[in-house]
Amino acid sequence: MKKFILPFTVIFFALSFTCFGQEDIPPHIKDHITYPALNFSTWIGVMPVSDPAMTYNPELDYKIALDLYGTVKDSSTVHSAILEVARTYNLNIANGVPAEEIQLAAVIHGGLVQAILNEKEYEAKYGISNPNLAAIKALEEVGVKFYVCGQSMGFLNVGGEKITPMVKMAISAKTTFVTLDQMGYSYLNVSDD
Repeated sequence: MKKFILPFTVIFFALSFTCFGQEDIPPHIKDHITYPALNFSTWIGVMPVSDPAMTYNPELDYKIALDLYGTVKDSSTVHSAILEVARTYNLNIANGVPAEEIQLAAVIHGGLVQAILNEKEYEAKYGISNPNLAAIKALEEVGVKFYVCGQSMGFLNVGGEKITPMVKMAISAKTTFVTLDQMGYSYLNVSDD
């Protein structure tokens, strides 16, 4: 990849979930956090920054390839990597980037394939509805494109009919990242596993 963005938001997000549950949000966050576009989870919000540097520049492309991987640790909640896709979108809106200028491509691979199972398959595996699907739908509605690694699907013995149709299968995550890089997308790792 030609472009790399450090996953500092992932570190904040991981620390936030480790330090406090949603019901224990410190007042300094709860009283100030905003949701410029998406608001389906507390931790996809944005803390205001007075007079920020590096704001929207109309001469730049805001194309980001997001790397999503990991395992389903809590089948009853939206996976943290998917939440970080939403937070990335919100952060760009908060930074002044017009919605029509944001192009996010989320590439799922490894054990995270389990998070994109369709309702029938997820319920058969975990005994509950898939909480990730509503988040993916909300992200799809603002233009996020989702791709899954066909190699991960094959190695995990998950056929294409078992995943949500909102996610398109590519030959691999690697080839998808190379293609997105050649299309001008900046790489951003948003996974904490």
